[in-house]
Amino acid sequence: MKLLEVEGLKKVFGSVEAVRGISFSIEAGRCVALLGPNGAGKTTTLKMLAGLLVPTAGMIRLEGSPVHDIRPNIGYLPQNPGFHGWMTGKEFLIYVARLAGFSKARAKAKSDDVLEQLGLQSAAERPIRGYSGGMKQRLGICQALIHRPRILILDEPVSALDPVGRRDILTLLSNLSGETTVLYSTHVLHDAQEISNDIILLVNGSVVLSGDLEEVRRSHTQPQVDITAYVSLEPYYRALSRLPGVEDIRGRGGSMSLVVSDVSQIRTTLLQFFVDENVPLERLEFGYSTLEDLFMEAVQ
Repeated sequence: MKLLEVEGLKKVFGSVEAVRGISFSIEAGRCVALLGPNGAGKTTTLKMLAGLLVPTAGMIRLEGSPVHDIRPNIGYLPQNPGFHGWMTGKEFLIYVARLAGFSKARAKAKSDDVLEQLGLQSAAERPIRGYSGGMKQRLGICQALIHRPRILILDEPVSALDPVGRRDILTLLSNLSGETTVLYSTHVLHDAQEISNDIILLVNGSVVLSGDLEEVRRSHTQPQVDITAYVSLEPYYRALSRLPGVEDIRGRGGSMSLVVSDVSQIRTTLLQFFVDENVPLERLEFGYSTLEDLFMEAVQ
């Protein structure tokens, strides 16, 4: 079931079109990565979805119906969340819950629930100023979850964390996708591959690719030969492009990738070519393109 639908969403700042009429949909219970390089429009898109920026044009629908104020249905964590450092973790969450309209008793109960869920119960009575970066991110997710939103929106939730903190938050997001829908932005492809069900690839304010991660992986995998030499391979580009079965050449200098029609058919031809040309090779690897290759091609 489609929980969230975005159609023709656009945001213009003066003469800059930051988001260029994008459209996509998100199904309930999925973990979705909004991928893209820095400056692609990810934060602007998430802020529009969170109700923090008014779109220049476009429509946002929740379960098929247009929404003018989506905020009661979402939990949001910005890239750089702010906290009152003098508050304890529990005091902060009670404060947030009260702002959301909870009674004092219910605010206390819900704060205890999310602190336990995210493994912060032992630090509940400590001032936030003494929390580590990973603990603050957990607390930020606590405040986003406290009213049990239908969609959890997170902007670069692991970008400022060390490897241990990054791993903890990614595992947490993977577990949360079973109880709510998660949409998070990242420029790190490995993170998206690790925990996401779906990806949306944003480049220069436009969606260039979206869909189920495994389907994207299957449909865009191509036979490929990766080559590294001790000399520049650029003088051989034209000759290589004329070999039977070579469909495209990518790379520069001493590294290149050949997109081919069939790896097994070109193997002998390619080996003979480099022997005849006396090219000092460091690596010659026959295989298939990866999601990283697809990401880099789209970004470039």
